[in-house]
Amino acid sequence: MSKEIRYSILDLATVLEGDTYTQTFEKSVLSAQAAEKFGYERYWFSEHHNMPSVISAATSLLIGHVAQQTQSIRVGSGGIMLPNHTTLSIAEQFGTLDAMFPNRIDLGLGRAPGTDPLTASVLRRGDENFNYNFEYHIQELLRYFSTENANAKVRAFPGEGANVPLYILGSSTDSAYLAAKLGMPYAFAGHFAPGQFRQAFEIYQSRFTPSKFLDKPYSMLCVSVFAAETEDEAQYISLSHYQAIVNLLLDQRAPLVHPENTNLEDMSEMLYQRVMQMTALSLIGDKEILKSKISQLIQDLNLDEIMVYSNIYDFESKLKSYEITSQVFKEFNQNFD
Repeated sequence: MSKEIRYSILDLATVLEGDTYTQTFEKSVLSAQAAEKFGYERYWFSEHHNMPSVISAATSLLIGHVAQQTQSIRVGSGGIMLPNHTTLSIAEQFGTLDAMFPNRIDLGLGRAPGTDPLTASVLRRGDENFNYNFEYHIQELLRYFSTENANAKVRAFPGEGANVPLYILGSSTDSAYLAAKLGMPYAFAGHFAPGQFRQAFEIYQSRFTPSKFLDKPYSMLCVSVFAAETEDEAQYISLSHYQAIVNLLLDQRAPLVHPENTNLEDMSEMLYQRVMQMTALSLIGDKEILKSKISQLIQDLNLDEIMVYSNIYDFESKLKSYEITSQVFKEFNQNFD
């Protein structure tokens, strides 16, 4: 490696079959504590709505809950879906988090609804936001965070003067152009929409404009990772995730099931192809396989950070996957040193 690579975790607060909501959140806390121990840089939650199996809807509350029960790992959003909120409310929420947990809070921003159109309309009080101006609202949010807003009639308390880094999230090339224009860090959602990840990073890195935030591009890629002691075991623990993708595509949004309870044999060819498209950036294997795959991604895309999404049913297997993955990155970075 030519540079040190950071590694982080994305959590959707996915409900497992047989778990309560309380148990789901307890597992998120334990996961974040393990991530901190394993040397992960940050632990992010993504905003979703109207999904019985994904309960990260009150994203800022979850961030505070996890930050309270960890010591040093950065905690944030991957991301807040900005069209669902006023920028003032987000400045206040994340200003509050920054005051509670100084220098530990990240604010990743997306412009997708994070849900279906009807629920998005409810969240936005009937405003469909078909022509939502993402850039304008990012600038508005930055203004609320800025001390230069001190003479405005509307101010964010807390929020004004807060130290909350912003990240632009995307699942297509659109946000790559915007992140490059604004000179902000850019994270691509390869864990569910890998179709344009190469083009997106090429656009972002080639068009990047230095800013007060960054003097050079900062590229992050989120991928699904299933790591185990053997390749066969890694394949086995990934089955639950593939079933979840099938359920999503068939609009059968059930809790995550045990690998033994999956039913992946009878997919139509069309459904199979769609599943393969959505999971093209799933990295499955033992430590050596992961090392090869991750190294190739980092070199091909000139990445600065990889965010790991591990949708695994068995909790001990999930923690083991995090540990093996962390070992891969630690070895990369030891070689760098």
